Amino acid sequence: MMTLDAYFLYLIRSISLGLVFALGFILSGFAQNSQSYESFVPKNYSIRSSFIDTAETDITYPDPKKVLKQSLMIPGWGQVTNKQTWKVPIVYGLIGGLTYYSVYLHKKYHDYRAAYYNLNPDTPDDNRFGDTPDYIPDNANLSALQQNRNFFRNRRDLVYVFVGLSYALNAIDAYVFAHLRSFDVSDDLSMGVEIQPAIIATNYATHAPSISFSINF
Repeated sequence: MMTLDAYFLYLIRSISLGLVFALGFILSGFAQNSQSYESFVPKNYSIRSSFIDTAETDITYPDPKKVLKQSLMIPGWGQVTNKQTWKVPIVYGLIGGLTYYSVYLHKKYHDYRAAYYNLNPDTPDDNRFGDTPDYIPDNANLSALQQNRNFFRNRRDLVYVFVGLSYALNAIDAYVFAHLRSFDVSDDLSMGVEIQPAIIATNYATHAPSISFSINF
């Protein structure tokens, strides 16, 4: 059976990989969408007038900046505004699980720190970090106590970083999808095909008739 520490170690590794791939995918996809629309759509041309039916032009979309602020204030609020309520349990499960694990590691760190100082003959036995927990024997090896103390402290600090990354990813997810909500990704996108006669110049300073073929997206 997997222990609690081993389970959360596996969870942290999975989250680290997920954060890297998710951030890369979301940010790269958003950059590509932004560049494609800026490249092919004139500045004085309305994207919504081309891709959204006139009957739906009165639809209002959430302001990405407002959604970002909402997610920073209360995790999951931006997802609710984006009508993606199904993400809220994922957000709180991720942040809540990591926070619970950080509390567990913090307690373990304090226990071994107290035991190390209380059982160390070079430091006064004044219990300045609290009493030695009952599950740590009085004849415990000082080197092992020090290693356990450092291990739980480093692991706790690492989990703090992942809590912050999860909180930031919650805000990034809400911000990006607030931008993407106004994009029409349906199969029935407008496309115009135009065939018309044209005149091209030849090598002998004359002109020859031709046909031009253009596709407008």
